Amino acid sequence: MKLCIALDNPTKKENLTLAKELSEYSKDLWLKVGFRSFIRDGREFIVELKKMDYNIFLDLKLYDIPNTMADAAEEIAKMDIDMFNVHASAGEKAMREVMDRLKKFEKRPIVLAVTALTSFSNEEFKKIYANDIDKKAIEFAKDAYNAGLDGVVCSVWESLEIKKHTNENFLTLTPGIRPFGENAGDQKRVADIKEAKKNKSDFIVVGRPIYKSQNPKQIVEQILKELK
Repeated sequence: MKLCIALDNPTKKENLTLAKELSEYSKDLWLKVGFRSFIRDGREFIVELKKMDYNIFLDLKLYDIPNTMADAAEEIAKMDIDMFNVHASAGEKAMREVMDRLKKFEKRPIVLAVTALTSFSNEEFKKIYANDIDKKAIEFAKDAYNAGLDGVVCSVWESLEIKKHTNENFLTLTPGIRPFGENAGDQKRVADIKEAKKNKSDFIVVGRPIYKSQNPKQIVEQILKELK
């Protein structure tokens, strides 16, 4: 299981300060760059992080018509990104087109499909997708698996079932991790590290418990110890 840290600080300077503080662990960590950071700081920010030898997960959740998604995926691959994601609800055709476009790259990024955002309650999700999260997440995961993707983004609570319905090597990246029982904040389907292990998550995403900590390095060290 790998630790992925969400770089969600309000400024580029704060994110870079955090990355530098944790750089001695760069080989053991992934950094997640989301909408705000990427829109604000762009490619240069990615370059600066790569210079510190971090693996980068670009969390933009691509969702558009198939050709546009494939175009975007190709540009992402050119940026030396290690992992990015698309929305499974864009459909199997779109996901296949993304993967077909990436075949030209000798070393392509890991591609994941978002099943259900961890901020959704079941009621909220059902209102949009007309199905329960646990059922629809599996459907989305099977579409992603059939389209040739490497895995999915899901909550801890869907991880094990998704692997059972696809393949044990099909990756699951699970946000909403509160490693030591911290406040859930705006997330609904949260879990701790023990639960993530039990449900065979391959990547856990931790944000606020690290970047809002007075001692982020200490928290990271504790988490890495738990992951062994």
